[in-house]
Formats: sequence, C-alpha cells, structure tokens
Amino acid sequence: MLTVGTEFRKGILFVRLKGDLNKENVDKLNKRVTSVVKDSGIRNIVFNFSNLKSIDIKGINTILYNYELCRNNKGRSLMCGNNDNIRKKLKKTRLINYIYETPDELSAMKILNLG
Repeated sequence: MLTVGTEFRKGILFVRLKGDLNKENVDKLNKRVTSVVKDSGIRNIVFNFSNLKSIDIKGINTILYNYELCRNNKGRSLMCGNNDNIRKKLKKTRLINYIYETPDELSAMKILNLG
C-alpha cells in the first residue's frame, strides 16, 4: 500500500511517500504528483522517503520522470529521509546521481530557496 501526501509551500511541492512504491501502485503517484507537475509547471519537488518501506524499478522510473519534468521547467528535484534500504536501491540505479539528497525537508527548502 502507498500513501502520497503533498504540500505546496514557497514554490516547492513536498511529496511525502509512505509504504511501498511499486508497479502495483505507481499510478497513485502519477495521479497525485506527475500530472500536477505537468499541468501546473511546478519547478521544484522534494521527495521525502523517510516513511517509504520499499521501491521497485517502476517507482524509481517515476521519480526520475518527475525529476526530468522539473528540470525542463528550469527547476530542481531533491530527496530526503532516505533509509538504508531505499538508498541502496537508488545507488544501484544511479538515481542518486541525478537527484540531490538532503537530510530533511528544511535543508531541502534552504537549498532550493538559495538557488
């Protein structure tokens, strides 16, 4: 099961994921986040993975797609709250090379508001 919480604050879309992000429920993320980014031209996203239990390649590809949308909108994507399990999967797919990692949402907000 996946829970997708969103909050838009100071020009940044915060996406808080809880549970498992996989091929069975990636559409939930697409409906709540990807379509909004496309339609609204959102520039900056912070993905919070602190309550994410697992992620598969379909979930990783969706995160990467959102990164590309933000980049095309002249913005940035950041991630925070990575636990060891999620970090290992992200390193294997090299997603961690594209999306900047911060310890928490406050740090991410500081980075985005400075840049």
